Amino acid sequence: MSTYKCPKGHESTELDFCSECGTKILGVTELALPQKTIDSIVTTTKGTEICPDCSTPHEPNSGKFCEICGYNFTSGAHGEVPIAKLASELDIVTEEQANTNISVYASLDIQPSIVGWDVVVTIDPSLRHPESPEPPSNQLPLTFHLDKVVNLIGRNSQVRAIHPEIALDFDYAVSHRHALLTQETDNTLTLRDIGSANGTQLKGVELKPMVDVKLQDGEEFTLGHWTRIAVKAIRKSSSK
Repeated sequence: MSTYKCPKGHESTELDFCSECGTKILGVTELALPQKTIDSIVTTTKGTEICPDCSTPHEPNSGKFCEICGYNFTSGAHGEVPIAKLASELDIVTEEQANTNISVYASLDIQPSIVGWDVVVTIDPSLRHPESPEPPSNQLPLTFHLDKVVNLIGRNSQVRAIHPEIALDFDYAVSHRHALLTQETDNTLTLRDIGSANGTQLKGVELKPMVDVKLQDGEEFTLGHWTRIAVKAIRKSSSK
């Protein structure tokens, strides 16, 4: 009985695929070809490369990896073809890769798109000046969702018909018309002090009136006697 050399070293009784491990032999799909035909096939494969790891013939236009053992004909790397690398070569996104997009974003410091903003208002007693009154002890944190493009921060005034989107009536050092939070066309957020009596501080620095300052997700600014405001971005990945 004739035997044929498998690329992985086995003695195969089959010509097309190894009878031991199933590895393809010489790329032949026909069964039981005569020796003359086999010699012809070997001759026609002179333009091919032979894998140095497993001796499998490799067509130059069939990619850079050996289909049997994963040898990289370009870099000379050995071993099995990494699935992620092969998917990248073929421009394929597998289900597993799709499920790990958030981890990939995190590792590359990429954040999903911002679709809106929330504002969280808290009382911070450490901001109190000696001449300021005691902060209220029963004031719970307030959360405002910014529904409008331009949102006024201040205190309500029935007489002057001022009704801020972010009403801070518990802090009398906040002006009726104190500052603006604006959602820009690219969904970024800017803060502008509009000439308040007691000013607005960002990172401990007094803002210049009527000058827009871009805010980052999680940043905080302070105003009034003891009011602290944090801005929180709403992103696509957090939507339900």
